[in-house]
Amino acid sequence: MNQSVGQYTPATVLCWNCSKPVDGTTGLTLCVECLRSKSRIADDIPREAAVQFCRGCERFLVPPSSWVQAQPESRELLAILLRKLPIAKNSNIRLVDACFEWTEPHSRRIKVGVTVQGEAAEGSGVVLQEKFTVEYVVVNCQCPDCARSFTAHTWRAAVQVRQKVNHKRTFLFLEQLMLRHNAHNEAISIAAYRDGVDFYFMNPGQAIKLIDFISRATPVRTGKSRELISSDTHTGTSQYKFSHAVEIAPICRDDLVVLPASLASKMGSIGRLVLCYRISTAIHFVDPQTLQTADLDGQIYWRQPFASLATKSQTTEFIVLDVEILNAHHGRWVLADVTVARSSDMSQLYNVRTHLGAVLHPGDTVLGYSLCTANYNSEEYDNLPNKPDVILTQKVYQRSSNRRVFKLKRMQQEKMEEDKNDEGRDYEEFLQELEADPDLRQQINLYKDPEYVNTNTEEGPTIDLSELIDDLNIED
Repeated sequence: MNQSVGQYTPATVLCWNCSKPVDGTTGLTLCVECLRSKSRIADDIPREAAVQFCRGCERFLVPPSSWVQAQPESRELLAILLRKLPIAKNSNIRLVDACFEWTEPHSRRIKVGVTVQGEAAEGSGVVLQEKFTVEYVVVNCQCPDCARSFTAHTWRAAVQVRQKVNHKRTFLFLEQLMLRHNAHNEAISIAAYRDGVDFYFMNPGQAIKLIDFISRATPVRTGKSRELISSDTHTGTSQYKFSHAVEIAPICRDDLVVLPASLASKMGSIGRLVLCYRISTAIHFVDPQTLQTADLDGQIYWRQPFASLATKSQTTEFIVLDVEILNAHHGRWVLADVTVARSSDMSQLYNVRTHLGAVLHPGDTVLGYSLCTANYNSEEYDNLPNKPDVILTQKVYQRSSNRRVFKLKRMQQEKMEEDKNDEGRDYEEFLQELEADPDLRQQINLYKDPEYVNTNTEEGPTIDLSELIDDLNIED
């Protein structure tokens, strides 16, 4: 007798809402459609919240006490807003998506569309997804740093950068470096003096960061002092103001230098009468009569510091009468014997060996140090056995206007003292150095000047448009 085995049929119950059959083994009394319509997995998430914003420094509060800068509709701002929702604390739901929704810019409201997923009922196996909008009210307040700026204790750390020279070309270069790397952004104020610049910070660590940045750009030595602001004898805590003194080596580009005899022998027996052609973490010298180069590390320099024999402001203008190229070159330099005469006195001729043979031609104007007519107060210079009459430094190019194909951005500074030096002349010389040195241009940002008109009448080195950056104007 054949016995038929019956097929298993699960027990069913009727949905109490719509009477649709439901698998009774799941323990649910609602069908999936009714469960989706009646369950609210995001009821515990508020639809309104507040976010604190400081109008002074334009930062948002991240509880409990952090203040973070975030641009409108940025990832950083979205992360700050989502932290205010109790999604992470609820293990039953998880965040799937979040995006900004449009609001009127001046409404002080921020809307965020949030999508979450969660299980309809514990153990049901039914996952629901819900999308809703959370509206944040931007509450204006004042952060502790801005509140402190209106009191007597406006800063906690100061960096005083100084250089004992009669020009500011070094600070113009440092300014461009800081603008490119945003090294000055954390300073609450910047004060310009005749011989340097002061930077003020709310955090001592920010001052240390700036000192490290400057020390990677030029040879410096630093000093530190502190001033007691307040102290609590009961808790043993004290508050200080820190002042950092940063001194930049007083040797600059195109300076004439007499190296100490012991130092010159350690630098490959280079000639002692040299020109400085570049400044980085080391001081770079070239012997204009042999094209030999040598580098002096900043730390070694500060063990036995010395000053320049003459600076660029002490140069004399010469006219080139004859050029004889010699069979020697080093990089962009070519050795040559040149006959020159002072522009103010053409009766006296000088035969000069120079490293500028690649750019000099008869009739050119060139700057140089007239050693035969100068009187230097230096024993090192007096003890030199053979001194040339003239040392040439750079060719002079005639410009019909001060307008260039490029322009530079400037840092906002508060001038504390009237500068007796000609700042416009220093800025013009700095621009000329940028035009002549491609390696120097690679370290900073050059921007296109939309008002520049090419007349094809300018002399001198030119800058290719590929090296320039389009200036971004927010108002455009």
